[in-house]
Amino acid sequence: MKSIPYSRQYIDEDDIKAVIDVLKSDFLTQGPKVREFELALANYCGSKYAVVFSSGTAALHAAYFAAEIGSGDEIITSPITFAATANAALYLGASPVFADVEMETGNIDPVNIERLITKRTKALVPVHYAGHPVDISSIQDIAKRNNLIVIEDACHAIGAAYKGKKIGSLSDMTIFSFHPVKPITTGEGGAVLTDADEYYEKLLMFRSHGITKEKFIFPPHGDWYYEMHYLGNNYRLTDIQSAIGISQLKKLDIFIQRRAGIAEKYNALFSSDQFFDLPKEKLYAKSSWHLYSVQLRDSYENGKREIFKALRDKGIGVQVHYMPIYYHPFYSKMGYKRGLCPKAELFYKRQLSLPLHQMMSNGDIETVIEEVKHAFNDR
Repeated sequence: MKSIPYSRQYIDEDDIKAVIDVLKSDFLTQGPKVREFELALANYCGSKYAVVFSSGTAALHAAYFAAEIGSGDEIITSPITFAATANAALYLGASPVFADVEMETGNIDPVNIERLITKRTKALVPVHYAGHPVDISSIQDIAKRNNLIVIEDACHAIGAAYKGKKIGSLSDMTIFSFHPVKPITTGEGGAVLTDADEYYEKLLMFRSHGITKEKFIFPPHGDWYYEMHYLGNNYRLTDIQSAIGISQLKKLDIFIQRRAGIAEKYNALFSSDQFFDLPKEKLYAKSSWHLYSVQLRDSYENGKREIFKALRDKGIGVQVHYMPIYYHPFYSKMGYKRGLCPKAELFYKRQLSLPLHQMMSNGDIETVIEEVKHAFNDR
């Protein structure tokens, strides 16, 4: 039986050739392909700078560090996201504060943010859930009134747009992920995009042990000299991975067009059913369609476990995105209580992701639709 995963990478001969060319070159890491990928990312998104990292998590950690988020500080973010969004604040001694979401999109609801702001709040970290942009203008208005930094977790949303502008060009910093399930991949990888010179310099140093070869504090001993200014990490992306990223980025718009086409077909063929509420794009948004996220209706939500198993048994790689972060035992031990974000908890109870990626054939799409209808009709 063929398995259809909820998402997966698309690698073609151009990507393979790009890797082979690097393997035959002088640099496997810390070479010219890293800078080439960064320039291509910045140009695509319309930002001044891009700094690539070994993962989206590393990129989040670096962005929080560059923003000088530290012990005693708070960030406000969504509970409907992968744990890394909040964990990266903990790495620096800060605390995540969770704001409730919109049921329609799964995105953080700006209405719920302002009442959570305290003297300790340092940054707002909206998550573009499933690739659908948050209402960035509303969040930026809140940030300006309260002198806060906006760091977009856009790990789902490369190629998405808000009011006609590409995600990556709108806030203080924006994070991308290049994990294989994302619209483009480098295997593992991430990036931070920014227009700020200060953030850019800190990001570069943080990914390489906090070390710099310029702007020295002490007199240099010779041309070999370098200095460590911060306690950084080895978060570097290799030239091998960067070469894949350069090749993949050229195809990103085609990938998103295919994903949007699959979503459109799902919407058309599920619209007459009463199984679940379909995902929508708000007028200000162009989604990257990282996920096709549906919300089970009342008569089906209590049967989610059985529906999930029935579809998995048929090779349909459904998934759930996400359990609220504070449901995890680690966060429970820290004192986070259930009931904190009622809409997020209801969203989790009802949410199901159907397969959606550019490797899907028309036959795969038809199989998913057929098996989903069977699984729900059998309930």
